[in-house]
Amino acid sequence: MNTDKTSLALPEGYADWLAQLKGQIAQARQRASLAVNAELVQLYGRIGHDILQRQQTQGWGAKVIDRLARDLKGAFPDMRGFSTRNLKYMAFFAEHCPDGQFGQQPAAQLPWFHVVTLLTQLGNASDREWYSAQAVQHGWSRTTLALHIKNRLQQRQGGAVTNFAARLPAPDSALAHEALKDPYLFDFLGLGDDAHEREIENGLIRHITRFLLELGAGFAFVGRQFRLEVAGDEFFIDLLFYHTRLKCYVVVELKATAFKPEHAGQLNFYLAAIDAQVKAPDDKPTIGLLLCKQQNRLVAEYALSGIDKPIGVAEYQLLRDLPEALEKSLPSIAEIEAELAELPDTELLGVVEASNRPLGQ
Repeated sequence: MNTDKTSLALPEGYADWLAQLKGQIAQARQRASLAVNAELVQLYGRIGHDILQRQQTQGWGAKVIDRLARDLKGAFPDMRGFSTRNLKYMAFFAEHCPDGQFGQQPAAQLPWFHVVTLLTQLGNASDREWYSAQAVQHGWSRTTLALHIKNRLQQRQGGAVTNFAARLPAPDSALAHEALKDPYLFDFLGLGDDAHEREIENGLIRHITRFLLELGAGFAFVGRQFRLEVAGDEFFIDLLFYHTRLKCYVVVELKATAFKPEHAGQLNFYLAAIDAQVKAPDDKPTIGLLLCKQQNRLVAEYALSGIDKPIGVAEYQLLRDLPEALEKSLPSIAEIEAELAELPDTELLGVVEASNRPLGQ
């Protein structure tokens, strides 16, 4: 008699029920991880507040912090996070974030090393609030957060010249405008300023993951040199994307020269063709992004004012000219992570691991 369980007939609806259970279990694990993380950040804040208070009232110095680290490690040998370095971070957190929030954003919604990154890489409270909100909204990993801070995303977001306000209904126009930036940073390509359009395009495809990160949340790659046929003539779009949040196609055209008004006319034609031949009935109007080596904003504004389709114009940079992020005298996050590399406590292990991957995973 065959007793192999896989050969038994499953009742109707079992597969759907199993899928539901898996989803519920995954959600419960996620909630538990987030709850443990929030408790950990709040604990670190309380410890940091106590350290700060004693430093101010009793003149605690480095030797006392070293002794506290040894005593806490001795009392809780199965936990990590009580090193001298991390205790200094806790005090720094308490000093610069006394209410446990970045503006209206609770710090406990972020993993601890996200919090440390915000505190040590940004010197302005409003900047910390903006980046913390973006990290929670988009589920940035700590590495992604640090990269966006280094690349000054806040200053570039929504900086492109567009005609969206006149060509798209609200609130779609505002959302589309915020989806574009100026300038775009392509220094990861390793190309010089004399690179040709096809070189840049090839490089962006080779580094498509990094390119998508620079484009921002919601961009999904559809194809390069996307072929269109209009009345027997062939045309090829440099890059075609679909934006999952705007619910529309995005045509990206590269120009290794300064912006010229005729560039907008060519892109306008491509958008009309995509709307007629590719766009689904429930998709929103296709938008265009013209990436140029240089642009005169006033010329771009004049050119777009007479264009029917929604288009944005922005510069790209192949060589970085932005200043590096702020540096603090505190120990690096890498040093702290090295000390937290082995964590016997399974719950806290999940929290530390979560600091190195997108939120919600």
